[in-house]
Amino acid sequence: MTSEKFLQLLQAHTESFAAAVATDEGDWIIKGFIDVYRRIYTISVDTKIVSKVLELLLFPMFVEFAKQHKLEIELSPQQNFYPDLTFIDKKTGNKFAVDVKSTYRMDAENVNGMTLGAFTGYFRNRDKKKNILYPYGEYQGHFVLGVIYSKANGVIDERKQYELKDIKNIPSVIRDFEFFAQPKYRIAADRPGSGNTKNIGSATKVAQLVNGNGRFAKLGEAVYDDYWMYYLTKDMAKALDIERPYINLKTYLEYKQRGMDTLRKYAKEITAFEGGAKEAEEE
Repeated sequence: MTSEKFLQLLQAHTESFAAAVATDEGDWIIKGFIDVYRRIYTISVDTKIVSKVLELLLFPMFVEFAKQHKLEIELSPQQNFYPDLTFIDKKTGNKFAVDVKSTYRMDAENVNGMTLGAFTGYFRNRDKKKNILYPYGEYQGHFVLGVIYSKANGVIDERKQYELKDIKNIPSVIRDFEFFAQPKYRIAADRPGSGNTKNIGSATKVAQLVNGNGRFAKLGEAVYDDYWMYYLTKDMAKALDIERPYINLKTYLEYKQRGMDTLRKYAKEITAFEGGAKEAEEE
């Protein structure tokens, strides 16, 4: 199975995901946490909690997806490992990384954004297994299964308790889900996910996420890899005691162009040097 084929299959499968997490009215089917005394506590709208519960809800769907397409599925061995899910083609052994990411709408066209994983560590050391199930370079493709949702109107009282018989009266904290699947590079931004962190940020336009039309979409994965491979935060540059070579895609392209201009400027000298070195080797 190729990376392109895997993406097509995953995108087709996302159409059934909404039914697994929402009622016919669009409300989240999760109402809260229950204790042994059958008391229900409303769930927090905290994005980390929402993301984890969504991941648990979707797991049976991923198992069915893997079975349907003759794929093996492996989970991340630890919480801070990449990726959330590894799919392996039984015939070819090709591996595909899938991270489940979620974000909430700010308005009809914009979302809060999401982080797409580290741009240091396993991303740069692609033959190592630190904090990753398999070395990054062994994966045929890196994908995001994204979930966009809206927060419920009004304030949810997280201190309130309900009895099991009142479950229909418990408000859902999120609703109106939209799922998408895209290669990570196609929805990536040219800035970290938040502040000075070492995580790749995402596009914040709904259309860019759903359609895979982020900053690197037209430039390609090779440019995305090169950009984030050598990206430095302020703290990283300070620790190295150097100036940051670029801070966004515009300055990155200018930086690369300067390098090409320098190569063109000294092309004759470089050619002459290489020719002389070759003659010396032959002698």
